Amino acid sequence: MVTAMTKPKEIPLDFSTLPPADMEARAASFRALMGRRRTVRQFSDRPVPRALIEDCVMTAASAPSGANQQPWTFVCISDPAIKRQIRIAAEEEERRFYGDRASAEWLEALAPLGTDADKPFLETAPWLIVVFGQRHGVGADGRRIKHYYVPESVGIATGLLIAGLHNAGLASLTHTPSPMGFLNAICSRPESEKPMILMVVGYPADGATVPAIGRKRLDEVSVWRE
Repeated sequence: MVTAMTKPKEIPLDFSTLPPADMEARAASFRALMGRRRTVRQFSDRPVPRALIEDCVMTAASAPSGANQQPWTFVCISDPAIKRQIRIAAEEEERRFYGDRASAEWLEALAPLGTDADKPFLETAPWLIVVFGQRHGVGADGRRIKHYYVPESVGIATGLLIAGLHNAGLASLTHTPSPMGFLNAICSRPESEKPMILMVVGYPADGATVPAIGRKRLDEVSVWRE
């Protein structure tokens, strides 16, 4: 155990310094790549190799986390029967959401996206990735281990997952039916884990379209003190 009086074991940092021009080029190239990323709701059933999903999940799992506890579980699903169960349960919650749970203001905010309670992509897309946050861990001796900054840690990992999938040439959708407790039962996960994101992954359908919406400018999302 590492205590306040114990120096942790350290290893050399694996880091390569690049020329400034290369850094600028890479930053601009990655910005352009991610600038083309769009949330997709029309998916093809074209298969995606498991190895590709594995690499993207491990990219996500490289994220920083509170006390390096890595409080996440990625449940990756390609089984049609399980995807069908998830669609049925998700649409049931979504019908309640659109029917009486959501406020008029919330529905108005969603209107430009054209969303509704029907979620066929949950069956059409080749992969679903359910991201669970581990409320606490369990040691080898059965001892409960407190986790720190779980939502923040899982949020960072999810961002890396989205970037990794797009970088690999795949489309994705972050789906958040509310509540999502049904995913614990379907995915056989303990109550100590909270489902946080249901990620839909695959190729866009032929002729897929996306809402004509824009993104905020730099001056709208940042403040500089130089």
